Amino acid sequence: MPELAKAAGITVRTLRFYRERKLIPAPRREGRIAWYNEHHLARLRTIGALLERGHTLGGIAELLAAFESGRDVGELLGLEDTIVTPWSEETPVRLTPEQLADHFSRDVTPENLSTSLDLGYLTVDGDEFVHISQRLLDASTDLVANGIPLAAVLEAGRQVRAHADALADLFTTLIRTHVLSDVLERASAEDPPTPEEVSRIARTIEKLRPLSKGVVEAELSMAMDRRVRTEIDEWLREREGEHDSGE
Repeated sequence: MPELAKAAGITVRTLRFYRERKLIPAPRREGRIAWYNEHHLARLRTIGALLERGHTLGGIAELLAAFESGRDVGELLGLEDTIVTPWSEETPVRLTPEQLADHFSRDVTPENLSTSLDLGYLTVDGDEFVHISQRLLDASTDLVANGIPLAAVLEAGRQVRAHADALADLFTTLIRTHVLSDVLERASAEDPPTPEEVSRIARTIEKLRPLSKGVVEAELSMAMDRRVRTEIDEWLREREGEHDSGE
């Protein structure tokens, strides 16, 4: 115990207090000897870093409980590794708990952490988090930095996910109906697609990938133009109404 406390830069008394509050897991015991490892040291450093960032011990305990819950779910569902589909160009990001706090400050709460795990934005791998996308992480960080609460960002992300799933369903239906229909109707375990058919389908889908992304990006850009124009027009009408009332 003294060696662990020294390595973490805390007193033995503080270490005992953390153990009593169950902020660190129990050591492995062999008779009367308690064995600590790198996991315990990483947990102590995380606690210290979160305290420096203004979190209370009670809040840290709740965060660590949510963290452990996420670890259990991840291990149960086999989500230790972030799986990126071939259509995606996202780069996963590994984060320590304190790095996550640096991104979102006091918005790192058990509720937001649970929501992020539920949405699949975060998974737990050992003593670290894995965020599914560098681009989504950067966007979320910028939105929070500009005054939007993380809870609102996550709720918006949930709604965007629903619309994105609907768009993906639309495009996959087009592919299934107009590209794969003949193969799917004939193919079976006894009569699988030929190598030529597989190659043709792969080439076709490869061509459709940038087309589908381009359609969505173009429509979203034009929709934002329409929406921003509408917001400005409504604001100008309100201002004119206020001016007329003043006169």
